[in-house]
Amino acid sequence: DINPELYIAKYNKKGFFYKMLLVMERLTFKIANYSIATNESYKSIAVQRGKMPVDKVQVVRSGPKLDRLKITKGNSQYKKGRNFLVGYVGVIGAQEGLDLLLESVKYIVGVRTDIQFAIVGGGTELEKVKKMASDLGLTDYVDFYGRVDDATLVDVLNTTDICVNPDRPTIMNDLSTMNKIMEYMALKKPIVQYDLKEGRFSSQQASLYAENTSTTDFAKKILWLVDNPEERNRMGVFGYSRVLNELSWEFESKKLVLFYRRI
Repeated sequence: DINPELYIAKYNKKGFFYKMLLVMERLTFKIANYSIATNESYKSIAVQRGKMPVDKVQVVRSGPKLDRLKITKGNSQYKKGRNFLVGYVGVIGAQEGLDLLLESVKYIVGVRTDIQFAIVGGGTELEKVKKMASDLGLTDYVDFYGRVDDATLVDVLNTTDICVNPDRPTIMNDLSTMNKIMEYMALKKPIVQYDLKEGRFSSQQASLYAENTSTTDFAKKILWLVDNPEERNRMGVFGYSRVLNELSWEFESKKLVLFYRRI
């Protein structure tokens, strides 16, 4: 991760420790002969802030392994008797915006009651987010599965009709490529997320982009996709094709091997 930006995302301030992280980052790049970056934004930091020569930095994206993410019909038990399932997978921390997602769920439940939500993952904010769901009266509509094995993760995601990424629009999230986005696309799932630079680069037409931090707009985009199955299918096919032909680990691993050979 770009740790100075991660520090700001977690603590909403700079100060002494932020400056120390910048120093440590600079020293790391200074002693490195070469550097691997997960996207062009991280490469720019290595070159501009880290002062590394452009030809010594290689972008290798963390593309999904398609032999792990098999498309299936899913399991209707995760829908809890409702017509639709919206899913989230990933870390549950302050910067992941699960509180924003719950505000959107609150809006949706006020409009219709045929949508279930599945949240997979753990983190420092998990218990806090669970309490918020309870306080908002969403316990019947939101299931927290915690950290699960790959089989369960894939089973839940295959059951979803829509997947979401409510990451807060911080500098850290704006410049980072999120693995969950790639996993959603690898399973042909349409996405709703806030409008962040690398999120848009990865997803392109596989996602709808809500106005940043507008939980109402986020909710409305979910509702629109629920009511438009043809568009859900089109977005899912686009995302899957993008992973299959451009972003999967099959392609990215070749870049990594060639980079090591060059070194």
